[in-house]
Amino acid sequence: MSTGAQLELWHAEKVATQVPVGEAANGIHFAAWGETRITDTDLERLVGAVPASLSAALKNRAYYFVPLAIADTGEVMIAPSYTVDLGDRAICHRNASFGSTEAVFLSTRLVEDRFGLAFEFFINVAHNFVESAGVPESFSALAWSQAEAQVRGETSQDAWETRRRAQEHHSLDSGAGRKVIDERSRSSYHESAFSDSLAVYMLSLAVDFDYHDLREREYPLLAAPALAERLRHVANLFPANPGYEFQILYRRKG
Repeated sequence: MSTGAQLELWHAEKVATQVPVGEAANGIHFAAWGETRITDTDLERLVGAVPASLSAALKNRAYYFVPLAIADTGEVMIAPSYTVDLGDRAICHRNASFGSTEAVFLSTRLVEDRFGLAFEFFINVAHNFVESAGVPESFSALAWSQAEAQVRGETSQDAWETRRRAQEHHSLDSGAGRKVIDERSRSSYHESAFSDSLAVYMLSLAVDFDYHDLREREYPLLAAPALAERLRHVANLFPANPGYEFQILYRRKG
């Protein structure tokens, strides 16, 4: 096996010139380079799960699946293969710009399974969509109504923290008793909650997984019925592509 010292790192822009970017049937631009250990079939299935109705907001995005995107360099550097040393220096993804193209380089060798790579890809797609198109007002209304009803938990640490900050009321006019919402935090909460829900929705189209696999530490996971309500709403906004099916199962069979 090559060592980190022997393995030449490539500039992200050089990688982009070496591999043609394909366009999936749903309009998403993507490419694979290096020893990713992902089959073409699996990669196409993964990318194809992104609803076509999202693609207009992502037209200037390109997703590159590479072995490792290196974290500790000023310029975006990519490793063509995996070594333990470079794995320790890598990060889940890095972003780069080439003219009008916003590129996302996703490390395929930092995750142990298809589930991990799929979620990393879909959360990037979801955040990129929000950056371009914002959050649908109907989803914001739904998520905030759940928060006001004190529905337990959230979908990520960011969503949990911004929800908490948004709901910390402050008195105005020297104790007049009038309460206000922290609107900046509420806006951030809507973005986090929607990005999370959109990513989980796409993940459900591509991979069979248990919701509790998404649990992070230090915050309670959103109650399953509340998440189901969000996911159904997202599914109505962005229907699944042909060949993909959305369903919610509260208990696995067997």
